[in-house]
Amino acid sequence: MLRYGGNTTCIEVRSTADEVILIDAGTGVRQAGKAIRRAGQPRTIRFFFTHSHWDHLVGFPFFEPAYFPEYRLTFCGGQHAQDSIRRYLGHQMEAPYFPVDFSNLRAEVSFRCDRAHTHDDLCELGDLRVRQVPLNHPNGGYGFRFTERSRSFVFLTDNELGYAHPGGLDPAGYADFCHDADLLMHDAQYTDAEYEVTRGWGHATFRDAVDLAVAAGVKQLALFHHDPDRTDVDLDAQVAWCRARLREAGSDVRCFAATEGQVLEL
Repeated sequence: MLRYGGNTTCIEVRSTADEVILIDAGTGVRQAGKAIRRAGQPRTIRFFFTHSHWDHLVGFPFFEPAYFPEYRLTFCGGQHAQDSIRRYLGHQMEAPYFPVDFSNLRAEVSFRCDRAHTHDDLCELGDLRVRQVPLNHPNGGYGFRFTERSRSFVFLTDNELGYAHPGGLDPAGYADFCHDADLLMHDAQYTDAEYEVTRGWGHATFRDAVDLAVAAGVKQLALFHHDPDRTDVDLDAQVAWCRARLREAGSDVRCFAATEGQVLEL
């Protein structure tokens, strides 16, 4: 994992107005917090959570800005999701799981989005619009589309495309949501052979992620949610396989594996 990394999900999104958005608080949020502290500004940080499985929450108790009063943490999303996240974040910091209770955090914390919108957009941050879509995953969840000045980024982790979970969409529905995105970051945890055993576990195959990118006409596909047993060499091989499949389809989608610390500008 020396090149691609091994932390669990945390993605930073920055708008042209320098709004800071963090998607999920997996173990990667620890380093995100340190980077935000080193940079100083901005002081307001917005969280969007895809779902409440532990690998997407477990880093939050180690997020440094939460312990300093000059920061404001806002958790955006629908009312039900916000209430759930509040319970889950508080629960994992209760004794005996963690020595600091959630109530002792010094940052200003809000579980109601102050930029919520009443139409299709989940949240408006200046020119940035955020939409959500249900994930096809056990216990549900949400993916997000960020659009600003005609540029768009879609994030769909933990999204199985070959099996129907309650509340999820079919592949055509996700293709519609992702249509013409500049960047699609999508779950691609399993090979076809592995999927014979893991079907129904809530994660996509490399094949299905590539086929979705082609169907949606996206410009770039970042393979995401790497299997924890996947080595750097394994991922190199899977990226090569995906690129070959794209060539066979006559597609010009740029495909790569998401890498820890990678910066992509749209």
